[in-house]
Amino acid sequence: MKKMKGLIPAAGMGTRLGPIALAIPKELLMVGDKACIEHVVEAFKLADITDIIIVVGWRKHAILDYFGSGKRLDVNITYIVQDERNGLAKAVECGKNALNHNSFAVILGDNFFYPKTFLKELITFHKKKQSECTVGVTPMKDVSSYGVIKPRGEIIIDIVEKPKPKDAPSNLACAGIYVFKPSIFDAIKKTKPDANNEYQLTDSIKWMIEEKKPVFYKELKGRHIDIGSPERLKMANKFFSQKM
Repeated sequence: MKKMKGLIPAAGMGTRLGPIALAIPKELLMVGDKACIEHVVEAFKLADITDIIIVVGWRKHAILDYFGSGKRLDVNITYIVQDERNGLAKAVECGKNALNHNSFAVILGDNFFYPKTFLKELITFHKKKQSECTVGVTPMKDVSSYGVIKPRGEIIIDIVEKPKPKDAPSNLACAGIYVFKPSIFDAIKKTKPDANNEYQLTDSIKWMIEEKKPVFYKELKGRHIDIGSPERLKMANKFFSQKM
């Protein structure tokens, strides 16, 4: 069995962060003593994933300069350029050829998690359930900025991108961590763009659900903070200073 690889989408511009992210990619903003994306790489290492693909775009050289080959962290990093910022589904699709038709894990590069064993636990669950797609979720008070699942037991029966609070099927929001079998690429191929001409990964997962593929979720224990706004970046640093 081939060793699982990891993929980090890191091509976004961080527009919600305003001037704070004009100079560098949001993934390189510091949480504690290192860039947020380095915490993600450490989570991959704890899950015994050392071959990592980073999908880069805007100011891509800053990320390459930060990591280089990955030798500093004892990992092997491959960089792939996403020329168009046309959605998370397309960012994942960029890694298709480098993933060698094997199962793989995805973590968004601007997400901070504690403890860092969350990925290892999700992969164990994914394998146990023989899932085609497993989504890490966390309960959120405001789900309007996230993909939100409709659960039945441990299975996802529907998923909605950025619903209005009154229309949300639950309070369980996608936490930016996934484990996929290669069938996700068939789903992405079938995915249509939304009103903003972006290809949403939630729509790809929805297609898998409609095709009766086994799609599971696991609630992540601990803390998850998307650093995509100045308030959340401050929150992540405050949490880090208290825990580390």
